[in-house]
Amino acid sequence: MFIGLDLGTSGLRALLVDEAGRAVGEADSSYDVAHPTVGWSEQDPSDWTMACKAVMARLRDTHPKAFGAVRGIGISGHMHGATLLDDTGTVLRPCILWNDTRSHLEAAALDAMPMFRALTGNIVFPGFTAPKINWVAKHEPEVFAKTAMVLLPKDYISFWLTGIYSADMSDSAGTSWLDVGARDWSNDLLAATGLTRSQMPKLSEGSQVVGELRQAIAEEYGLPRGVQVVAGGGDNAVAACGVGAMSEGTGFVSLGTSGVLLAGRDGFSPMADSAVHTFCHAVPDQWYQMGVVLAATDSLNWLARITGKSPADLTAELGDTLRSPTTVQFYPYLSGERTPHNDSAVRAGFVGLDVATDRAEMTQAVLQGVSFALRDSLEALRLTGANLDTILAIGGGARSSYWVEMLATVLNLKIELPEQGDFGAALGAARLAICGVTGAAVEDVMTKPPVAKTIVPNAAMVDSYRLRYDQFHDNFPAWKTIQ
Repeated sequence: MFIGLDLGTSGLRALLVDEAGRAVGEADSSYDVAHPTVGWSEQDPSDWTMACKAVMARLRDTHPKAFGAVRGIGISGHMHGATLLDDTGTVLRPCILWNDTRSHLEAAALDAMPMFRALTGNIVFPGFTAPKINWVAKHEPEVFAKTAMVLLPKDYISFWLTGIYSADMSDSAGTSWLDVGARDWSNDLLAATGLTRSQMPKLSEGSQVVGELRQAIAEEYGLPRGVQVVAGGGDNAVAACGVGAMSEGTGFVSLGTSGVLLAGRDGFSPMADSAVHTFCHAVPDQWYQMGVVLAATDSLNWLARITGKSPADLTAELGDTLRSPTTVQFYPYLSGERTPHNDSAVRAGFVGLDVATDRAEMTQAVLQGVSFALRDSLEALRLTGANLDTILAIGGGARSSYWVEMLATVLNLKIELPEQGDFGAALGAARLAICGVTGAAVEDVMTKPPVAKTIVPNAAMVDSYRLRYDQFHDNFPAWKTIQ
């Protein structure tokens, strides 16, 4: 048996699977995000370990026999977080999360240094880890002076489980310290933020074993001796492992808190100016590229909060038949935007509201705006040479058949919906554990799930949605000037 842990922004999910990757049990535990001031987003790493204890105990209690046969644990986690430890392994301050934008000035300063884009293949975004360290050095010098180790969020869980400082390539590619083509830390990039290799964890591929589960944890939860912990990976790379998006021509769209359009790549083909992320995959000798929309289902959740309706209620008002595109435009930049704009200051809003606009039309505009933002990402991916004609849809938003049909029509791509089951990052993490512990080949384990349904673009509306997208895209510069 194997466990996949998925450290999300709002909670930790654990999936217990057998050697064939079939789910046996699951457990989850939630925690909060702190927003001390505008643009800040933090978490206490102790919340992650408490959640890990809770899901382990739940799996032990509900599936004692299977839990007692666990051989390996894999970990997925939200990327870019800065978790700072002193020389005793004690956390120095709350982790600064991926959606924290306080370090936009530091990011711009690093991005202005040509070696960052040259070596990482990416823009230095405010959400990445390196500029956060520069922010800490400037605003919390006493914390920076004590920093002996910098860990990404899921690597803090790995440290808690094993006592070993480790990191994988896919997560580390989002720090702005990794030479992404060479798959190694760059001494020059580290030096630019006042750090050295001694403050970085040891690098491994995502399917490599980093160490054994600490005996105290094994004894507390009734796990056997010798449980192996593998390096795991960043959430999107590991989600790709869960759905088999590993190589050229494969990809998925994730409609979660953020929106992601990901394409597997067989080589390193960066185009930093496009604001596409080019990262190492969680398995050796593979890379992936993705466009990121910072507020996907978050946009619908925001509308739900201010209208007093649930997201499901809002989408139900649209009916089952795809509507023509509304003339009301929604720019979904509630937290700024990554691809293709790299703008932490731009904000969201409606354009074209009138006295006749009702709640359903505003919902239509929100779904449409997020879909158009993902079309921006698709166009950016195509500039890099990524080729997609069919993608798999995952995430909470994919449960809305209306939204998936709209997205297929906006992207003009076929979208596949997997059969019911666990095909996200928790499964991908378990699959990495299977490969690492048993030596099974990646191509045999990281397979595509059975497809329940394929959604094709609505041929009668492809042109009308394309025209409205063109308006959305072309009017962005004007929208930005009125912020």
